[in-house]
Formats: sequence, C-alpha cells, structure tokens
Amino acid sequence: MIDLDRRNFMKTATAGLAAVSSFHIGTPKGVAGPNDRIRHAGIGIGGQGRRLCETFASFDDCELVAICDVDPGRRADAKRRIPNSDKVREVEDYRQILDDPTIDTISIGTPDHWHGPLAIAGVLAGKHVYVEKPCCHNLHEGRMMVEAAKKTGKCIQHGTQSRSGQGTLEGIEALREGVIGKVRMAKAINSQLREPIGRAKPTDPPAGVNYDLWLGPADQTPFTQNRWHYNWHWFWDLGTGDLGNDGTHQLDVARWGLNVKSPHSVSAAGGQLFYDDDHETPDTQVITYEYDDCYLMYEMRLWNNYKLEGFHNGVTFYGDEGILGIEPSGCYIQKIGAEREKFTEGNQFSLHIRNFLDAVQAGDPSKLNAPIEVAFDSVTLVHLGNIATRVGTKLHYDGVAGRFKDNDAANDLIARNYRKGYELPTV
Repeated sequence: MIDLDRRNFMKTATAGLAAVSSFHIGTPKGVAGPNDRIRHAGIGIGGQGRRLCETFASFDDCELVAICDVDPGRRADAKRRIPNSDKVREVEDYRQILDDPTIDTISIGTPDHWHGPLAIAGVLAGKHVYVEKPCCHNLHEGRMMVEAAKKTGKCIQHGTQSRSGQGTLEGIEALREGVIGKVRMAKAINSQLREPIGRAKPTDPPAGVNYDLWLGPADQTPFTQNRWHYNWHWFWDLGTGDLGNDGTHQLDVARWGLNVKSPHSVSAAGGQLFYDDDHETPDTQVITYEYDDCYLMYEMRLWNNYKLEGFHNGVTFYGDEGILGIEPSGCYIQKIGAEREKFTEGNQFSLHIRNFLDAVQAGDPSKLNAPIEVAFDSVTLVHLGNIATRVGTKLHYDGVAGRFKDNDAANDLIARNYRKGYELPTV
C-alpha cells in the first residue's frame, strides 16, 4: 500500500514507470541541427488536425512542410494560423504526401472512416504515423493496422494523449500499488451537452471541395451540411458516434487501469432520448464489458451539463477501500473515511506528440506511449459497444479470433465494404 503523502506518491509513481504497461515519457530534446529535423505533414486540418500541425511545428527538431485537406477553405485557414506558413506546401490529395520521399511523419486528423486506410497506407509508404482517435472505423481495419506496423517497423502513435499525462500515470500507478484495494469495477463516464444538429437537405458541396475524395471508402451519399465538418461523427458510415469520438479516451484509461484486454462478453443499450434530427448514433448509451474478475461500464449522456463523480468526462475505479478517479485535469483518490486528495497534470497533448517524435528519432516503436497494438485493444471496446448497441443483444467475443460467437449480425459489422478505388491497402 503506498503512502498518500504527495512527495512519496510522486516518487512511487515515477519509480514505477517501467511497471505500467506501454508507458514511456519522452525527454524533450534541445535545439536540433538542420539535418536532424523531422519533416512532418498533416492530413486533415480541421480543428484537431490544425492543432496537431501547430504542435508538431512548435518543436525545434520538427518542421511542418505540408498540409493536406480536400477543403480549400480549411487549407487557407490553416495557412493563416500555422507558423512559417510561407514554407508549408498545401495539397488536396493525400497521395501527394505519401509519394513524397522527403516527408518522414504524418498526422491524421480526418473523419474516422479515413483513419485506418491512411495509417496503413502511410506506414507502407515509409512514414511514421500519428493517428487521431479512434484509430480505426471498424475492427478489421484495426487488425490490419497492427499488422502493418509489425511488417514495416514504423511508429503508429494513437491520439489517446492521457497516456502521456502525469496525472494519469499517478493514478494508474496508485491502482497498481493497491491504494484502493481490490478493484472490481471501473466506470467510464461521458457526460456532456452536445446540441442537436437539426435536419439538412442535400445540396452541392462547397465550391472547390473534392467531395468524392472526402467520402473515399465510405458510401456514395449526397452532400449535406450535417454530414460535413464535425457532424460526420454522428453517421455510421463516416464516424463512430460519441463512443468513438470522446469515449475512446475514457475506455482507454479504464481498460489500462483494470489491466485487461478484450472482454468475454458485452451487453449494451442505446438510443436517442434527446435528439430528434439527422443523428444516426445514440445520444444515450450504457455498456457493460464483462471480464473474469471485474466489470467495465460505460455511461454516455449527451444531454446534460452537470458532473457525475466530480467530472464530465473521466473514469472512476471502485475498490474495496475507496475510489480513484482520473480525468484530463488529473486524478483524485478518496479512501473510505478520508478526504479526497487531488493531483493535477500538465499539457499531456504536447507531451504525447513529443513522445512520438522521440520514438521516431530513435527509430523504436517500443518507446511509444500509445502504440497501435495498445490502441487497438482499447478501440476494440468502442466497436464492441457500438456493435452490441446496434444488434440489440448480449454478445460473446473471442478476442483471439476477432469474431463473435454465434451471431452473424454482429460479425457482419466487423468490417465494411470499400468503394472501388478506395479499397483498404493490402498488408
């Protein structure tokens, strides 16, 4: 049992780095020489994609050399915001990025349906890849991403930046030390207010937008504003709902803390209690993942702006001797009969990208805090939860085979059909 004194807690957490699965904090480098700089390109430069580009460009040993997006308006907006924009090439077609042998790394900030295909194509083209969450749009893509990383030896870092957060590390290490006793359940909480999107009729795409390329592997559907920037999250052929959008973070931390991989069964219920609009994905979702000696629960409500267990989005671990909570701002521990203790952390987003650059510089994927094989274990929970919600029955899953037992409807959702010309790259 660890001492909850702050100094001892920090000392124990730091000393235990090696014991925490797949965790490594990159050491910031000094100013790099011009020949040592990593040449980086961003593909998909909306809000998060542009933030990625800005952060990559902020490191002395990394040079942002290209941005790629099918929307000329977003390219123009990014050029106004990013540093040294006069030296940054802007392109529409991602293939120009992959075909450029001078580019070392790419970040993928596209809609979900492009994450897997671009990441696989990226490493096969010799690039190291930073891919936003969820890493894949379906389970088959995720398995292919793991295989592609093994085959090429390239880094694929997942955008679950909590794995580079000091507060998260403190919480995980405290769980490993038994600070709240035997942990029998974790609850991943996604509690926030996301406004309705209304209904939108089909229109022509905005001028200059290559909508066919934006759709890529997805179904050939008419353009509407509700299937466009950001709102694509709420359509099954493009996104993964808020379970994939935000829940990926909470499920990743919950799975990490419980030290588990694939559950043997999953049951779920979800639907729309709040929305009455173009949404296809749920605004309310409750999922239970069953393991041999613990449960992992996910609760999502997109219609409230009050906190649960002290936060909007986070994870609570329940043990015999108290509870431990982890959220983006840090973690807290509350032992039975004691006051709550709170520990905070710094800029995990920047640290996560720093870690990726360190692994690239070392040519060593094992240094990644969120390598694709670990990421896929967590994103598997996203897809299991969505599939269980969509088929409406309890599912039994074989994590080794990657198949559901005796449920054809669920197995039909493991992969997708890819439009001609946008097939998944062969690994």
